[in-house]
Amino acid sequence: MKRSFASLALPTLLPALLAGCAASPVSRTPAHADTALSEAEAEALYQERFARYMRREPGAGLAGYDTLAPVEGTADWTPFPNGGGVAPDALAAARAYAAQANSSAFLVWQGGHMVSEDYFGDTTATSPVVSKSLAKPLATIAVGRAMAAGHIASLDQPMSDFLTEWQDTLKAAITIRQVLGMRSGLLPQGSSTDPDSVLNRSYLHPFHDRVLIEDYPLVDTPGSRYEYSNANGDLVALLIERATGIPYEEWVGREVLAKIGARGGQIWMDHPGGTPHSGCCILLPAESYLRLAVLLAQDGTWEGARLLPEGFVTAMRRPSAQNPHAGLGVYVGAPYVEWRGPANPELTYGRSYHSEPYAADDLFLFDGNSNQVVYVVPSRQLVVLRTGDSPPKEPVWDNTVLPNLILRGLSAN
Repeated sequence: MKRSFASLALPTLLPALLAGCAASPVSRTPAHADTALSEAEAEALYQERFARYMRREPGAGLAGYDTLAPVEGTADWTPFPNGGGVAPDALAAARAYAAQANSSAFLVWQGGHMVSEDYFGDTTATSPVVSKSLAKPLATIAVGRAMAAGHIASLDQPMSDFLTEWQDTLKAAITIRQVLGMRSGLLPQGSSTDPDSVLNRSYLHPFHDRVLIEDYPLVDTPGSRYEYSNANGDLVALLIERATGIPYEEWVGREVLAKIGARGGQIWMDHPGGTPHSGCCILLPAESYLRLAVLLAQDGTWEGARLLPEGFVTAMRRPSAQNPHAGLGVYVGAPYVEWRGPANPELTYGRSYHSEPYAADDLFLFDGNSNQVVYVVPSRQLVVLRTGDSPPKEPVWDNTVLPNLILRGLSAN
């Protein structure tokens, strides 16, 4: 398939990575009952959201969400035991680096123990932290849980087995693996000031599921090219709901968060009783994101129980031929590149600075907007988390500082 953007009537396709997800009218997914929201009411709400969105900096996403649904977590939260293992000077240097970078939380877990748990400003251990793209590895884990439960056969199953509207179309060939790995062939992420742009409507419209299924365009042959897109992340909610018959927010709460002893939170719905955004826009305490990474550091097991299929975490960490740093919902630390980001490697926007190689060959990471990042090192049973607002522009954020300080602190100790 030849790539063509001219036919999409997008007046601007700016190189900004949005924090969000997708929208325009599809039949309600079976897991959610329809509401009385009319087409006119939906369009009015979309225009109100769009006006608020246009007042934000490009790529910043909405400042707040107007429709939130609860995501239940564990009913019996138990903290990790405290422990050492990292040289005090290394830990102090890492804390200081996080503190000067507009961070809300800096957490270090190693070998079953919480080594450091620091919160900044008004953030506390129970404060909801907006996920931005930390929602994408959660969505991938949700797919793994659906596979473990027998609702999904494999990562290579066609999405059209569940999104039946895609059958007998060019989208019928898109697989679950391609969606999770940003190789679906769907329109890449961008930004537009046009209220009719599919990029805006898929993010902001109260019937965003319809936009994703009916309107979001295919611009590449599925599997042929890596292109970051929040649409891929948002499709997971539809996949989970149709595969399991359970609303995405309930599946995540019951089958992911509760299973790993994590606190719950809230998630942005396109409208009350509608469809949640799975590519962004969940609000959880920082420690809950850390537990997701711990699950992956432990190869999909928790307290001796296998939660993810054998080999699933390996598949998540395996890059594609189209991008040596992108797995399924996560990014791969090696090989070393000084400047890299979530977009196609050919593109120069949205990159983060790396002053040196990561100090562990098996490091992989969750990496989201505002440099919200969770580093995972299975060989050292190590997880390092930083959440917060965008760091100051000067000095430039260095994506290798936190994990390398801690890794060297482990070696020194």
